[in-house]
Amino acid sequence: MAFDGLFTHYILEETKKDILNGKINKIYQISNYELIFMIRSHKKNNQLLISIHPNYARFHLSEENYPTPQEPPMFCMLLRKHLEGGIITDINQKGLDRIIEFTIESFNEMGDKEKKLLIVEIMGKHSNIILVNENRRILDAIKRISPFLNSFRTLQPGAYYQYPPADDKVNFLEADKYDFSHFSYDKDLAKQLVNYFEGLSPISAKELIYETILNEEGLYNSYLKFKNNLNNIKPTITITEKKEAFYLFPLQHLKGENKYFDSLGEMLDRFYFNKENKERVKQQTADLEQFIKKEYEKNLNKLNHLETDLLMAKDALKYQKYGELIIASLYQLQKGFSQFTTYDYDTEEEITIELDPHKTPIENAQKYFTKYQKAKKAITHLNEQIKLTKDEIEYFALLLDQIENATINDALEIRQELEEGKYLKPHITKQKAKQKPQYETYYIEGATIYVGKNNLQNEYITHKLASKNDYFMHVKDMPGAHVIIKVDKELTENIIRTAANLAAYYSKGKYSSSVPVDYTLVKYVKKIPKSFAGFVTYSNQKTIYIDPNEDLIHSLVKK
Repeated sequence: MAFDGLFTHYILEETKKDILNGKINKIYQISNYELIFMIRSHKKNNQLLISIHPNYARFHLSEENYPTPQEPPMFCMLLRKHLEGGIITDINQKGLDRIIEFTIESFNEMGDKEKKLLIVEIMGKHSNIILVNENRRILDAIKRISPFLNSFRTLQPGAYYQYPPADDKVNFLEADKYDFSHFSYDKDLAKQLVNYFEGLSPISAKELIYETILNEEGLYNSYLKFKNNLNNIKPTITITEKKEAFYLFPLQHLKGENKYFDSLGEMLDRFYFNKENKERVKQQTADLEQFIKKEYEKNLNKLNHLETDLLMAKDALKYQKYGELIIASLYQLQKGFSQFTTYDYDTEEEITIELDPHKTPIENAQKYFTKYQKAKKAITHLNEQIKLTKDEIEYFALLLDQIENATINDALEIRQELEEGKYLKPHITKQKAKQKPQYETYYIEGATIYVGKNNLQNEYITHKLASKNDYFMHVKDMPGAHVIIKVDKELTENIIRTAANLAAYYSKGKYSSSVPVDYTLVKYVKKIPKSFAGFVTYSNQKTIYIDPNEDLIHSLVKK
């Protein structure tokens, strides 16, 4: 993984500058894997994220907005009891391993000063967060490990904290020329380097090897250049067709496009936030997404059956002609006939009509006229049902798209919408005042831009928040966000392009290029009668084509 021992060393240095000697004001556990520490230091509020996600384990200062659950889990309550109000007096890394210890001093209920250690182990699926006292006795761990699971190392209250088993490796930052004389170029060189040096990962080892091959020089000389790069950190995400990776500097061996950032924390925010946000939303709203998918698929099946029934009903319209042909042939028919043959007056082709021998010709004609009337009514009913079902399919397809990019708050509003629409039974919760939808707000060149990311938000910003002379934006002919522009002066090209970028980014065209975005005045936007919240029609629009730009979205000033 890119978050190796070397990366840990430098992210620790960056983090230390901002939070060392800072006071922990609040602790939140925002998912099964993530903790947020609100730390006041150097007259500034800092937000420290610690994640032990199997794929996204890390720690860094974050500028992103995270949802804070109303009811803290037990581990979070324990941390609040022992660490809130405490001062971070030291932060250390164990060698170049991915183990970090936060030393926190606070006062207990008796007023005595106590020291606690919060130990963060960043080790993929084995990552953990452990709180220990100054005697290294474990107070608790976010993931407990009993002696039955691991006889060497127990992680549960009361046990003595031990480090994970360590390999006897050489600290990569302290290597000398002799250390690079042991490797064979005939075997997997990257694997050899990772097994020999502490702090190195496959991705950093491959970068070291690439420098060696590129410049046809020895490993030690490449190592010296590698170390020199560490003196000039350039936080970088390298993007290729198949993958994207981050590191302390550009990864030349990936031969991709490089995006540079001002800090390691900012880079990690960009790299992980959307990925982990989706995981967080799925964790807390898995039942909601499953329900929406089920309703979508149920309506697709329903539409298939309705269209089959419609074909059958349309075929039954022929019974009118059967009745008319029987009436026209009364002179040659009598009770007891089981069928008769005549000519179709439209096609002049021979046609055989089945008869009930127990009925008179008039009764047989009446039977066919009755079938025709039933089919005629069925067609009207089926067309109505098909329209309603297609509307439901469009609605649930839109919800699936919305929940794909939803935050926790967005997903909760989608649940609220489904409850109000009688699709879901209301959750039994404490009675709270109804809040307005939590739409996004951006500022640019004196203009305020509102973005709705679900139907409730779209309905609110378009029909309640916006004035008739504000501007409305929406991607053309596909699901997406409503975007409202409030501007006191002239609507500049930059404002139009920025708002169009937001509309394209929060739409089904997010990963496309040249996405068409319509814009018009709000007074030309109309609700669709008897339709779902947020569904509108509009007129007098102009269209702009835009390539969604994630970098631009992240650079915008947001409320």
